[in-house]
Amino acid sequence: MKTNAARALDKLGIAYELLEYEVDPDDLAAESVAAKIGLEPERVFKTLVARGDRTGVILAVIPGNMHLNLKALAALSGNRKVETVPLKEVQPLTGYIRGGVTALACKKDYPVYIDELIELFDTITISAGMRGLQILIAPSDYIQAVSGTVGAIAQEKES
Repeated sequence: MKTNAARALDKLGIAYELLEYEVDPDDLAAESVAAKIGLEPERVFKTLVARGDRTGVILAVIPGNMHLNLKALAALSGNRKVETVPLKEVQPLTGYIRGGVTALACKKDYPVYIDELIELFDTITISAGMRGLQILIAPSDYIQAVSGTVGAIAQEKES
């Protein structure tokens, strides 16, 4: 099944692989997705929607086993303050539902900030724009496809 995100990669001539998994609407955590597709959680990157006080809406892409560091994202994106947007705003802003948000083929071209850990891997996965489908892609191709800015924006989850 081709999604708009996959079509965007096709248009750019970027190689990728689609990975399907069974969706549990009560558990959309990246760690769960990782287990279902047989990858380490740190290779399953999640896309979060945030709003900066200077830039407006921005996207943050971080490893599935990490939290977003809002201060670091603010610094990297040229904002004084950044907050994640309320869940009810995610779909109107991106065109995607929770568990299916991707920086590829969003409603608008928002600035994309990607955690530097992406560069540690040969391949990573990101949402293909719907629940139940991931895109396996080379980090450099993904960064190019979304015109991403790479920096340290993720932090360990507190236990």
